[in-house]
Amino acid sequence: MHQTLSEEQLTTAIRDPQLKRWTVVGGKLFREYQFTSFVEAFSFMTAVALQAEAMNHHPEWTNVYSRVTVSLATHDAQGITALDVQLARIIEKQAAGRTLA
Repeated sequence: MHQTLSEEQLTTAIRDPQLKRWTVVGGKLFREYQFTSFVEAFSFMTAVALQAEAMNHHPEWTNVYSRVTVSLATHDAQGITALDVQLARIIEKQAAGRTLA
C-alpha cells in the first residue's frame, strides 16, 4: 500500500517547475490541458493511457473536444502519493509540445 504525501511533501512536489500548473482540488492533483484539436487531445490521452497501464496507476480524466482534465489520487491510500506525482510527471512529458495551455 502506498503512503499519502504530507502537506510539506505535496507542496514541494507541485513547486517543481515541471509540475507548476498542477494544483490540489478536492484532495487530488488536478490539471487541465487545451489542445489544438480533438485528435491531438485523444492522441495525448492514448499515449498517457499506455504508460498509466504499464504503471497500473490510472488517471481520472475527461475529454471535451480539445480539452482534457486530469485528476490524480491513489484510491487505496485515499489521497495523493508519490505514484501520483510520478504519473503527473509522465503526463507533463506527453503534453510537452502538444498543448496550447
